[in-house]
Amino acid sequence: MRFMMLMIPKGYEDAKPGTMPDPKAVEAMMAYNEKLQKAGVLLALDGLHPPSMGVRVSFRAGQPAVTDGPFPEAKEVVGGYWMIQVKSREEAIEWATRCPGSDSEMIELRQVMEFNDFPPDVKEAARAFPEMQEKTGQAT
Repeated sequence: MRFMMLMIPKGYEDAKPGTMPDPKAVEAMMAYNEKLQKAGVLLALDGLHPPSMGVRVSFRAGQPAVTDGPFPEAKEVVGGYWMIQVKSREEAIEWATRCPGSDSEMIELRQVMEFNDFPPDVKEAARAFPEMQEKTGQAT
């Protein structure tokens, strides 16, 4: 089972371009990342620049519209993520609780939809994209 752990740092929605994390917090996080890696559950991880440096692409009447950040209506934003592969939801929660997060951070844990999670009609619609099936070893 794959899970994405989304780090949501309070206040990051208002961070100015170029805002960087505290080196001591990064050091603690790197030790945590190393534990994930040594346990063999870490698939990917990245930190994200603040929303003030991003854009949003929305679709109105099927037409894309690009809006530069920051996004004043945003109450919570993702500051980074980990992709992990574990045996159960409980194991994913256990890993999330080990994170050295601060009082102003929270992790949202979301299970990745695997090919076998889809009903037959959705599997058929996705059949032309074999990489999706191969990712979880479900190629047919």
